[in-house]
Amino acid sequence: MARIVMKFGGTSVADIDRIKAVAARVKKEHDSGNQVAVVVSAMAGVTNQLVDYVTKVSRLYDAREYDVVVATGEQVTSGLLALALQELGVNARSWLGWQIPIATDSQHGKARITEIASGELIARLDRGEVLVVPGFQGLAPDNRVTTLGRGGSDTSAVAVAAALKADRCDIYTDVDGVYTTDPRIVTKARKLDKISYEEMLELASVGAKVLQTRSVEMAMRHRVRVQVLSSFMDQPGTLVVDEDEIVEQELVSGIAYSKDEAKITLVKVADRPGVSASIFGPLADASVNVDMIVQSVSADGKATDVSFTVSKGDLDRAVAIVEKKRQDLGFAQILSDSNVAKVSVIGLGMRSHAGIAARMFQALAERSINILAISTSEIKISVLIGEEYTELALRALHTAYNLDKDD
Repeated sequence: MARIVMKFGGTSVADIDRIKAVAARVKKEHDSGNQVAVVVSAMAGVTNQLVDYVTKVSRLYDAREYDVVVATGEQVTSGLLALALQELGVNARSWLGWQIPIATDSQHGKARITEIASGELIARLDRGEVLVVPGFQGLAPDNRVTTLGRGGSDTSAVAVAAALKADRCDIYTDVDGVYTTDPRIVTKARKLDKISYEEMLELASVGAKVLQTRSVEMAMRHRVRVQVLSSFMDQPGTLVVDEDEIVEQELVSGIAYSKDEAKITLVKVADRPGVSASIFGPLADASVNVDMIVQSVSADGKATDVSFTVSKGDLDRAVAIVEKKRQDLGFAQILSDSNVAKVSVIGLGMRSHAGIAARMFQALAERSINILAISTSEIKISVLIGEEYTELALRALHTAYNLDKDD
């Protein structure tokens, strides 16, 4: 007997028929002798509708009341799924975030889980009850309902799995696993049987949409084995596990991309100590996340060019913030470009193999793709390129690292 947490996203519970299909899948897992807890998202489109209601009532809304409204989407789904399971003869009960409780901090709209009281839930599992828990929601220290931010249901599922000491957390979604790259762009992309927490975290952070970054961080911290699989196909997915479980590590496991990038260049910035702090300090204070940073060599020792990237949504705000510092920084011109994309190569094999970056740069050069910026980590190399070259770059790199499917 195993203890399994099953999480179903919005497309998996999009309507009553799909909720009934989910109930049948949960029943099958329960009938096999496993203890089962289910975490659900709101039905597809419901959260957007609830957010729209809030903004139509109040543009400058109270975040505490926002959470009260948008948390109801998952509450509806959990109640409907519990009812569907009961109709199939399964002893099921829904448990809302405040009933457990799932304790969070008080950052409404983007709360972080601090603790989950698991004693009663484990007792119910031991008695054969199937637990149905709404994702995305929790309870602040002042007993107000909180929400975890977009994608928070994945985080809820992993947190519940950690609290219950589950053997595995299965994330059911509209894809059947983690692929070497986006199969909609690269037809030769292949599904991975296993991927490490570190690789999945890097993939999630640079654009892969399969799992939410916070959920991977939590899984890695608590060593929760996560499986990504399809709600619509009955076949194994991809396991996200500790690297010790991967017998033979690939040189490169995946290639991700993000088109949510914008580049800002400050021309002829004074080349003196403290300038970088004067640029990036105000951006940090305004919660603008800066990713890649490139500074050209100062030929005369007086002025240099500084380029950096932010998300497209932060571009106008970032330009305005830096523009206010023009007099202090003394730059000649500020340039911005939103027609860029970030392409990243990820793999644990980078730790022990040389020449990974050279192969990337060579593959891009052979396709006449210019590199605008570069950043690296221990197991990742990212480059900034023109957005129009994204698909060509993905295909070229996928082939260069021998990731194509065998014909």
